[in-house]
Amino acid sequence: MSTTENAYQELAQIFRSRDSRILEIEILPPQVGPLLQDGCSIGITKKYLIQAFVIARCIFFKHMGSMPDLIFPGMKCPDAITQDEASVASEIILLFDCEHTTACNWRKRRLDALIKGQDLHSTDEVGRESLIHALETERSLMTTYLCSPLHRHTKSPTLWQHRLWLLNHIAKLQRPGSTFQLPRTAVSQRQDPGQSMLGIAAKFQEMLQAELAVVLRAGELHPKNYYAFSYMRRLHVALTDTLNEIEHRADNSARLALLITEETLDWCLAHPADISSWMFLLYLLGTISHRETLLAIINKAVKFGVHVRWEGESLWTFVHLATTRFDVVETVRCQLCGREEAPQTRLVAIDTLAHTAKSESKESWKTWMAKAKERWSSDELAA
Repeated sequence: MSTTENAYQELAQIFRSRDSRILEIEILPPQVGPLLQDGCSIGITKKYLIQAFVIARCIFFKHMGSMPDLIFPGMKCPDAITQDEASVASEIILLFDCEHTTACNWRKRRLDALIKGQDLHSTDEVGRESLIHALETERSLMTTYLCSPLHRHTKSPTLWQHRLWLLNHIAKLQRPGSTFQLPRTAVSQRQDPGQSMLGIAAKFQEMLQAELAVVLRAGELHPKNYYAFSYMRRLHVALTDTLNEIEHRADNSARLALLITEETLDWCLAHPADISSWMFLLYLLGTISHRETLLAIINKAVKFGVHVRWEGESLWTFVHLATTRFDVVETVRCQLCGREEAPQTRLVAIDTLAHTAKSESKESWKTWMAKAKERWSSDELAA
């Protein structure tokens, strides 16, 4: 067996035996390897990965030439490569090239065929279990790519879009009347409709929190990860829309946002230079109507900036946009000046804010930072 074939077989075996486990894959320096494995931790040299990719690409496109099991499930070509072989080959292709849209779209088509097949045969228990396993396996595969210390994967628009497509389908399959639903841990399937609605809402909440953990990990690996936080916005909208179709409540968006706002703020404070996370936090605040919560979040950000004497643009840009958008300019001014806030928070009139915004320069975040510096100076003099 040549080195190229050996590289493919070794890597393919890792993916075949992965099941629904989440792996952590990284590229090794040339002098180490070529392939190391310790449990779920995988290391592979770039050269060895290229060799595996060459074989994987040949296998994948050979399957694409016939695809008998997707187009005509009952028809098999004697020399056709099976779906499982093509699936493993596509995983290796995406490990090498995360923007390989042909491989990614083929995986969508394969899952879509399973979902449609289950719709047609809703009483098929084997098919139901097969679909559940396929969806969870695909989800863990995307987590493997997006949460591994790889150069491009954590910020890949193709992979984030694929994950969003996958989560949208998983969410739709939770709706009442669906031909099947994913396993429910907290709610029995024999509950009445009202309890079932609560179970679906709880499932969506768990899903959103689990996805936030993936996004925050990707944000750590690739700072200012716009694609990751954009994915989180779109997922929040998708889950809200699905809940609205089921429950017809006006506060679904706020309920979901409140679940992840504190955790997002904590992450922002741990990574104050990450503008993408601050803008995501601003988006979450825009969905929350509870004013005390808005003030608490903004005040925490301001207190942090004053306490650590942060002079970066991202945090103070968030403060500027949040104070202007939510009409809490006076509250933040009082805090920065060290004054006690009045019992009734004074709000700046909307027309006054609009006039002020027009008169300020594009660097208006510097105004808030300047006020913070004045507070630092006054604290030093007082000390």
